[in-house]
Amino acid sequence: MSRDLIPEVSRTPEGLDGVVWNVLGQVYIPKEITDERFTWYAVFPEETFVPPHTHAEQDEYLMPLDGEIDVLIGGKRGVVRRGEVGHLPRGIPHAFFNNSGKPVHALFWATPAGRLVELYRKLHNIGSPGKAVAIAPSCGVVFDPPVSSAA
Repeated sequence: MSRDLIPEVSRTPEGLDGVVWNVLGQVYIPKEITDERFTWYAVFPEETFVPPHTHAEQDEYLMPLDGEIDVLIGGKRGVVRRGEVGHLPRGIPHAFFNNSGKPVHALFWATPAGRLVELYRKLHNIGSPGKAVAIAPSCGVVFDPPVSSAA
């Protein structure tokens, strides 16, 4: 993806209408919501791990603004470094991990927007990974292997 296609978002953590979502310790700040695209600024604390999951409805992209994010896409490991764009394709399981030893700030966007906004609203301040995994399929995201909903 060429840099001129990167959504017009800033490094500042100011979201739409002051919205900030806390998703299991990760900070997601919506920057743009249209039918075609949902863009958000994310802060991943050290050792953040988002387990393997699949988006049925959208392609997802990430660009670290600092540090790097380890990714697993369709069973293949890789690293997306500061300023690079990583593609997490729909229908292919992917996971990511902040193994950098410090918080990582990144831009994410999904196209089309699908139901991710609804999902993040539902996950805001949720208490456990198991509950998040149980809610996710209602918004087109499936974790694999599933985590116990009792977690």
